[in-house]
Amino acid sequence: MTGRARVRARGQALSGAAGSAGQPGSPRRPDGSRGDEPMAVRTLQSEKEASTSCGHRETTKLTQRYGFSAGVSGCTLLERGGKTRCNFQDLGVNTRETMAHVKDCKTGFSGIPVKVVTNLYGLGLPREWQLYQYHITFNPELESRRLRLALLYSHTELLGKAKAFDGAILFLSQKLENQVTELASVTKRGETVNITITLTNQLASSSPVCIQFFNIIFKKVLKKLSMYQVGRNFYSPSDPVEIPQHKLTLWPGFAVSITQFENRVMLSADVSHKVLRSETVLEFMTSLYTRTDSACFIQTCEKELVGLIVLTRYNNKTYRIDDIDWCVKPTDTFPKCDGTEISYVDYYNQQYDIVLTDLNQPMLVSRLKSKQNSTVEPRVVHLIPELCYLTGLTSRAISDFRLMKDLAQEMHLNPEQRQQRLSRLVDNIQRIKEARLELEMWGLQLGCQVSLTGRVVPTEKILMQEQTCLPMSAGDWSKDMRNMKIIGVQPLDNWLMLCSNRNGELAENLLNCLKRVGGPMGFHIEYPRILQVQESPMAFLRAVQQHVNPEVQLVMCVLSSNQKDCYDSIKKFLSLDRPVPSQCVLARTLNKQGMMMSVATKIAMQIICKLGGELWAVEIPLKSLMVIGIDVNKDALNKGSSVVGFVASTNSKITSPKVSVIVVRKRCIPRFFAEANRSLQNPPVGTIVDTEATRPEWYDFYLISQLARQGTVNPTYYNVVYDNSGLKPDHMQRLTYKMCHLYYNWPGLIRVPAPCQYAHKLTFLVGQSIHREPSLELADKLFYL
Repeated sequence: MTGRARVRARGQALSGAAGSAGQPGSPRRPDGSRGDEPMAVRTLQSEKEASTSCGHRETTKLTQRYGFSAGVSGCTLLERGGKTRCNFQDLGVNTRETMAHVKDCKTGFSGIPVKVVTNLYGLGLPREWQLYQYHITFNPELESRRLRLALLYSHTELLGKAKAFDGAILFLSQKLENQVTELASVTKRGETVNITITLTNQLASSSPVCIQFFNIIFKKVLKKLSMYQVGRNFYSPSDPVEIPQHKLTLWPGFAVSITQFENRVMLSADVSHKVLRSETVLEFMTSLYTRTDSACFIQTCEKELVGLIVLTRYNNKTYRIDDIDWCVKPTDTFPKCDGTEISYVDYYNQQYDIVLTDLNQPMLVSRLKSKQNSTVEPRVVHLIPELCYLTGLTSRAISDFRLMKDLAQEMHLNPEQRQQRLSRLVDNIQRIKEARLELEMWGLQLGCQVSLTGRVVPTEKILMQEQTCLPMSAGDWSKDMRNMKIIGVQPLDNWLMLCSNRNGELAENLLNCLKRVGGPMGFHIEYPRILQVQESPMAFLRAVQQHVNPEVQLVMCVLSSNQKDCYDSIKKFLSLDRPVPSQCVLARTLNKQGMMMSVATKIAMQIICKLGGELWAVEIPLKSLMVIGIDVNKDALNKGSSVVGFVASTNSKITSPKVSVIVVRKRCIPRFFAEANRSLQNPPVGTIVDTEATRPEWYDFYLISQLARQGTVNPTYYNVVYDNSGLKPDHMQRLTYKMCHLYYNWPGLIRVPAPCQYAHKLTFLVGQSIHREPSLELADKLFYL
């Protein structure tokens, strides 16, 4: 494998504050406004420079404001409030029609059939169901969206119950008698307003606009179940799971999506959990202040908090912390819509009956970007730290084994438990009248859970230097390959080992274990030069700078702690200034009694890869094949920049290549359960699903290539967006499965093809520690493992 990674800016950074006055985060009222908050700081530029044509001006303004545009394709449908909740940009994109060899059939054939139950539910629709789209104009023009809504909805007898109007576009489940309908309404002031309703489209259930519309309708259904939307998913704050020993709270919920699958429109639903900390931002800041030097408190606080997501429980909304305004306090005021001033203290007291206790706390700043117009300045919102709860887990929490184990017991549901949660959701929709009627009003009905047939492809043979092993478990073949020689590696003759003075004995013990496990692998390890240094990042870096020369093959550092600056400084120097493969090991890893031989085996395998060796292989009939993995990661140091990693297998021949481009998605909503002994369990490793749960216009399939020891296995979704190789679908699927065997950091199958995981490891190293493109002298080695 050869790897390159480059850091590139993701885009222009946001400008400074978008206005002098901030706005408290509060829920939208029925008319779409935010209570007494001031209006958006900046208006749409295109509204200021509107066309002189009245009709064109109205259409332009309403399209930008509400997100609708007439037509079947290229239409964006927004929910009330102007926010798109899902990304529907891929709807209507047909990549399969450009690939002649899969135009008629995209399914494979090899493997043993297996019946699987899915988390997909049919969406019952009448045979000739259509959605009718109308354009609405008012004469005279009305600026108030609420007034337009009231005047139009006063004609309920004509429009019927099933209607949706955003101020410009009207959707009905029944077609009006005339192409153009003229109506008249009278305002409370006695003014007559003429309303013109013009039919613009008759949309089939599979059209992109209908798919978006179905998703909005179903989210209304979830709200009828007293669920709240946080991010893209819906959760039940009324049914929390408390984990008091770790000061955490879990909100159970669901991720849902309605999509046109192979033969019909279906709902996919999966269990989701929102992790909340029982700690407010103010409590976090207070704790940080007690353990931080006051001179650098502000800088440390901003480094810890900026970029985190917080939840305000008074309205169950999430915000991203973009900045901290140390000059604004809760006693400061902001202008209301009527022009009067109100303090933040009084606002929260009047609006939510909340009494703030700390009147000297600073304000958190969140910039709310416009979803439909990237040129619009973000609207600045001020949040009270005392009322903001931190979400997600810190890196320290993630490294806490006991915490993660307790979380996993609640979040990692096995197939049977997951099925019970899904069944409860469906039962609630059918049982609660308001939720059921929301669907029935539009002629929709939630159908039965879908079952389908997948295929389990044959187990792959693992090729070693002199032997072939057929793993007893595809998830881990480390025991099967014990005492087998790896395919190839150069001896480790000249290398350096660094450790602190107190870890000298651990380093010697590790060295002895490495020599013991290296022999059966065919990996010769000479005794290294061992340097004992003081226990500080600078001491390690100074030793590396003084003793590493071009002849050194490897530098191993035994670190006393996972202190990031020490690891980063070593990796940066040995990847940029003096390119030499390096291996860092934590001392606590070497203290695990009874596990040293296993630890040494894994370390030896990593070292072999970093020296350019090859551990094992699988049979790949294709010759002159180059496999490329590409991944993108954020740069932790340079905000606004991303790292793009490119990892490729090397090929001795330079050909006129044929290309296949496959998008790999690790996270997808569909799940599959195998039926066995009247219960559900995870499908076998190697299960492929390429019918019914796939998209008709795409060349796509699901593959389960990893062994899930806990919870429910998550399939990986593959979408072949371009392919002129002519490979049959079965061969493409088998090749993909083979690639999942070749990740040398784990002697077993992984959930994505190895080149993709290598690219991820490369971008993670660069984005977290190096922040620059590594030296090309290391490009032909897996130095980033």
